[in-house]
Amino acid sequence: MIKYKMKLSKEQEAILNGSKGEVMAKVMETMIRYGELFGADRMVPITSEYNHLVTSFGLKALGPVYDLMEKLIDAGCVSSQKFTADPRPLDRNVPSSFIQNIVFNHFMYSKQDFYEDQLGKLGLLERDAFTCTCYMDEVGNAPKPGDILSWSESSAVVYANSVLGARCNRNSGIIDLMGSVVGYVPYFGLLTDEGRRADWIIEIKTTEKPEAQLLGSAVGMKVMEDVPYIVGLDKWLGELDEDARTYLKDFGAATASNGAVGLYHVEGITPEAVQQKKALLKENPNVYVIDDAELKRVYDSYPVIWKNKEAKPKLCFMGCPHMSLNQLVNWTEKVERGLKEAGNEKVVIPTVFTAAPAVLKKFEETPYAARLKKTGVILSYICPLMYMNNPLSTSMPVITSSNKLRTYTSARYYTDEEILEQITR
Repeated sequence: MIKYKMKLSKEQEAILNGSKGEVMAKVMETMIRYGELFGADRMVPITSEYNHLVTSFGLKALGPVYDLMEKLIDAGCVSSQKFTADPRPLDRNVPSSFIQNIVFNHFMYSKQDFYEDQLGKLGLLERDAFTCTCYMDEVGNAPKPGDILSWSESSAVVYANSVLGARCNRNSGIIDLMGSVVGYVPYFGLLTDEGRRADWIIEIKTTEKPEAQLLGSAVGMKVMEDVPYIVGLDKWLGELDEDARTYLKDFGAATASNGAVGLYHVEGITPEAVQQKKALLKENPNVYVIDDAELKRVYDSYPVIWKNKEAKPKLCFMGCPHMSLNQLVNWTEKVERGLKEAGNEKVVIPTVFTAAPAVLKKFEETPYAARLKKTGVILSYICPLMYMNNPLSTSMPVITSSNKLRTYTSARYYTDEEILEQITR
C-alpha cells in the first residue's frame, strides 16, 4: 500500500491501490505527487462539465506523450469529461512558402492526424473543438461559478477564474488530462479562498481607455504570479457585457503570458469583486499605479528582435487568444473604414484573423463575413504561436497586437490603432 502525507478518501485510496487497474493507480499517484509539491493536503472532485487541454499539436518530437496516451487508451482510462483543446497548428489558408510547408508537415507537425485520433479516443468534445477560447458561447465550454476545473492553457485558466468565477490552478499539459481521467485535482492555490485573495491593488489612472493587451502586460510584469485587484477600470468597461468580456479576454491573456497571473479581480466588474469588494484584499497589499506615462514606458520597453528593424511586415496575425464574434464584426468595420480613408480596396499586408471554428461558423452566417473577405483579410482557426515556431517563420517580420504572441515569438507588437494603419495604408 502506497502512503502519502495527503489525506485521501476511501475511494481515492482504493484507486491508488489498484481498484481500477494499474494505469489508473499511476494516474492517481501522479496527481497526488503533483499536489504534495504545492502543499496540498487533500484531493477534491472536478465539478465542471467539460475539461480543456493545452496540448493540441502533433509535434514529431512528442513521442513519449503519444506513448502515454496509448497506454491510457489501451487501459480504458479515458477522460471522465469531454474536453476541448488548444488551436490546431496548421491551416492551408494561412500564407506560407513551399519550404515552410515542408518544415511544418514533415519536421514539425507530422503526427497531427495521429494525435487528433488519440484525442478523439480519450474524449475530445468534437472534431473541431480546437480553440484557446473554449469558453465562448459558440464553443460551449463555459464553466459555472465555483466549478472546480482541471484545465490548462494560461489564457483560458485566467479567464475562467476571473470572469466566470470558476476555480482552477495554472496546470501544465498532461496534468490537465490526468485530473480529468481520475476525476480529482489537488486542493491548493487558486482553488482555495485564501489563494484567491489579492496581493496587489492596481490603480488605473489613464486619460482614456487603456489598450487591453498593453494594460495586461504592465500588470503581469509587475505582479508576476500574484493576484491583482484592479480599481478604476470599471470606469472604462461599464458592465460585464460582451465588449467587456472580450476586453478582459485579451487583458487576462497578457497578464498570464507577460507574467504568470492565474486570477485577477476588477472592482465593480468581475463576479467575486462585485460580491466581496475590498474584502478580497490581503493585509497591506502592494500598490501599483498605471497612468498614461507608465503604459508608454511599458510599450517602449518591448525589444524588437527582427534582424532588420526597419523591414516591411510580411504578415499580420490578429487573434492570440482567438477573436470573439464581436471582435470579428468590429474589426470588419474598422478595416473597411481604414481602407476607405486610405483609398485602398484590400489590406496592404497579408493579414490573418484567427478565431474558434465554432465562432468562424457563426461569423460566416452574418453579412460581415462577405464584407471582410472583400478586404483581403484571411480567416483561420490556426494557433499563431504554433505557426511562428517554425524557424522560417521566426525570420519573417510579423506584426501583431497580441502581447502573448510578442512574448513567445519574434512577432512585433503594435496597438490596435497602429495595426489598423499598417494593414490598410
